Amino acid sequence: MAGSRIADLFRCKPVGAIAAEGDDNPNELPHELERSIGLFQLTMLGVGATIGTGIFVALTTAVPLAGPAVIVSFVIAGITAALTALCYAELGSTIPVSGSSYSYAYATLGEFVAFLVGACLLLEYAVSASAIAVGWGQYLNELFVDLFGWRLPDALAKPPGAGGVFNLPAVVLVGSCMVLLLRGAKESTTINAVLVVAKLLVLLFFVVIAFTGFNSENLAPFAPMGVAGIGAAASSIFFSYIGIDAVSTAGDEVKNPRRNLPLGVVLSLLIVTAVYVLVAIAAVGAQPWTAFAGQEAGLAVILRNLTGAGWTSLVLCLGAIISIFSVTLVVMYGQTRILFAMSRDGLLPRIFQKTDPRTRVPTWNTAIVAAFIAFLAAFVPLDVLVNLTSMGTLIAFAIVSAGVIILRRTRPDLPRGYKVPLYPVLPIASVAFCGYLIIGLPWDTFALFGVWAVAACLIYFGYSRKHSKLG
Repeated sequence: MAGSRIADLFRCKPVGAIAAEGDDNPNELPHELERSIGLFQLTMLGVGATIGTGIFVALTTAVPLAGPAVIVSFVIAGITAALTALCYAELGSTIPVSGSSYSYAYATLGEFVAFLVGACLLLEYAVSASAIAVGWGQYLNELFVDLFGWRLPDALAKPPGAGGVFNLPAVVLVGSCMVLLLRGAKESTTINAVLVVAKLLVLLFFVVIAFTGFNSENLAPFAPMGVAGIGAAASSIFFSYIGIDAVSTAGDEVKNPRRNLPLGVVLSLLIVTAVYVLVAIAAVGAQPWTAFAGQEAGLAVILRNLTGAGWTSLVLCLGAIISIFSVTLVVMYGQTRILFAMSRDGLLPRIFQKTDPRTRVPTWNTAIVAAFIAFLAAFVPLDVLVNLTSMGTLIAFAIVSAGVIILRRTRPDLPRGYKVPLYPVLPIASVAFCGYLIIGLPWDTFALFGVWAVAACLIYFGYSRKHSKLG
């Protein structure tokens, strides 16, 4: 009896059953999602979920850790993300369904591990969206200063622990994204694509102006905190690469998923890494690294200081507001689809898989996610949110990379639209890089993550194991 219960923890969902859920047959059931996302929209989904957080928000916390060597930190994070992206591409072409690394873990490592991965993803997405929403309020205040010479009082613009009481702009942002998501996936991803193009143009605008004030003296000393500082900064900014996972959460809504999922992952990563490194070089060359600490709406302030003209800061603030809106939109979208997949498997209540018959959107799911994210953004400081997101992201990425190795061994016969090159070296290197960045996170992050993991275990043993469809 005890052996049977232990075996239940490692029961894997048949890959054939997962693939059947993600096939290209017309939707017939009211709880199914609609395939309406093409390759361009999918790539913009990944770029939209990524560009914004690491550049518009996280530089303020990362540069004080590494100094000008934050450029190297972005490169390390980018290499880690690139290795993981190749693993995502293979699993996405093999198991093209919603749920991303949760679904992949369910097929390779068993139900209990999959549930814990799902919990990591929920933490990653909810906390990431909250962190992004906090940063959005900072740029909104800078916009008010440029336009009206007035800003929201700290009590309504910052969370407790950061000098405020209630972060009103963050709640408004989350509510706006919820309204848009309820209109449908096609509408949401189309608007996101437009917003992504706009923010790429704004970042190009920043790079051009920042390089006019580039001063090589600002790069010395290059690594004042040494190798440890570079690693710590890379760990803290890794949450900004969440877009890789966001692409794979759209598996049930992508046209021709076996082709477009791997392409969307790789294309979005190439665009994101190039932009991140370019903007980081321009930013640290334009002002002393010591000026970044505590600097809100940092890129806008850099332009204002360089040019002495308020209109440059105004353009950057508008770009940041658009950018962070699109990131929040995509991250919230990703979280609702993970909840949808877990509910479809019986591991969470059915309310998370109920969709509107007209829009094919999981309505209650979206509303619950929005309420939770708004609560975190309103009351939790930014630095705590950033590190928790990095932890969840890195654990999910490491498990995806391990899943490639396991599935190659257990199911070598499966059709794969894409295979990781230099197997098994690259998947092993991906796991190693993720482990290196996890070690660089502060200990309080480990403690908070431990609390979350215990809560996930209680939910699994109290509800999910009894209601699992595999049972």
